[in-house]
Amino acid sequence: MSLGISSILTEVLARSAGEEITSPLQIRAIEGGSINTTFHITTSRHQQWFCKINDARRFPDLFVFERQGLALLEATATIRVPKTIACEDIDRDQVLVLEWINEGLRSTSFWQNFGEQLARLHRQTRDTFGLDHDNYMGSLPQSNTPSPDWVDFFIYRRLEPQLSLAADKGLLHTRAIQQFQNLYKSLSDIFPAEPPALLHGDLWSGNFLCDEHGRPVLIDPAVYYGHRCMDLAMTTLFGGFERPFYEAYAYHYPFPPNYREQWDICNLYPLLIHLNLFGSVYLSSILHTIQRF
Repeated sequence: MSLGISSILTEVLARSAGEEITSPLQIRAIEGGSINTTFHITTSRHQQWFCKINDARRFPDLFVFERQGLALLEATATIRVPKTIACEDIDRDQVLVLEWINEGLRSTSFWQNFGEQLARLHRQTRDTFGLDHDNYMGSLPQSNTPSPDWVDFFIYRRLEPQLSLAADKGLLHTRAIQQFQNLYKSLSDIFPAEPPALLHGDLWSGNFLCDEHGRPVLIDPAVYYGHRCMDLAMTTLFGGFERPFYEAYAYHYPFPPNYREQWDICNLYPLLIHLNLFGSVYLSSILHTIQRF
């Protein structure tokens, strides 16, 4: 940032925290994903916050959409999310300050509670798939234009934008795109009608925490109302969740009989996202799935 980080955060926190914030702040850079600069902030009064900073011109309203997603999840009173302290654009940068979460141990009861709470979240519904605004999946724009039909939404708001981007980058050839078009003909049979579920939207193993009391905490959402298998499928990517999570979820909201088939197809969306962001290392997984179907 062109202004000092400490002075900017002191200014932001003084406006947002509702009390005087004295300098200097203790600011420690930490790991926080691939697109944000992230910090752990401690004040002289031992208050702690988590801060993200990014370029407001490169990713317009990235943190505004994250704040809105956290608010939607929090309003359901089903699963904890960090409280938003501040969300501002300053000096061509965007700043998001969140409650700091001290982490605890992921016990069996943690996974069981996580599964039950996600099932309760997925019971939150409305008439259409999508959302009243677009947002991001990682650093890529995500269209949420509503549709009453899941298959239509999945094709035209999830797969097709990523396929077009991958084709433009030369990452997918004509034959693979034709295989996707053949897959579309089967989707109505694979996804019988289900009500739209409020989704976290990017539920891989890096986007949740266990707090010091052993409670699940969701972070970095990409929310919309979609098929619940989108969230469940993503839990199996990049490491997967523990067995008690799935058992608890299925007890409170049973899986459909062909859930494995649904999960494989749902994961085409995050795999296409990763193909477009990180390159052809993800191509074989995509081709393997579409060739199966």
